[in-house]
Amino acid sequence: MNEHRVHQIFEVSLLLKGAHALIECVGGIVLAFVSTNTIVSLANRLTQDELVEDPHDFIASHLMMLASNFSVSTQHFYAFYLLSHGIVKLALVVALLKNKLWAYPSSLIVLGLFEHTAAETNFYSVKRPDGEYIDLIEDWLAEIESAAALRDFKI
Repeated sequence: MNEHRVHQIFEVSLLLKGAHALIECVGGIVLAFVSTNTIVSLANRLTQDELVEDPHDFIASHLMMLASNFSVSTQHFYAFYLLSHGIVKLALVVALLKNKLWAYPSSLIVLGLFEHTAAETNFYSVKRPDGEYIDLIEDWLAEIESAAALRDFKI
């Protein structure tokens, strides 16, 4: 695979990561301002018809269980996590798109720590069925881009 193609794939992955960061920011803001009662009410409206039809529906019953156990402290944790993660990730994506040299190693470290923390807290799964992190591909692309940026860097 030639260097230009790798760069294009890297840029597309950055744009996707940036879009995901924006979604995390919006989700964090929404969680910060929506009450837990509203969350339970929304879950109830989303699952009500399904639970009437099948009271043992796996997804609907689990969604209702999660919503009913969603405490204010849990809500604040997720709001903070989503917003802070989104802001940091967005800043790194912008820096990488602007070819800032410091952003390459920083993104590998910071995003790696975020993903490790998320996996440890079971916040969401970033693992494929074989157990490898999906972000390994992005890490590999970042290393290639970093080497190319260093090689092209003029003092």
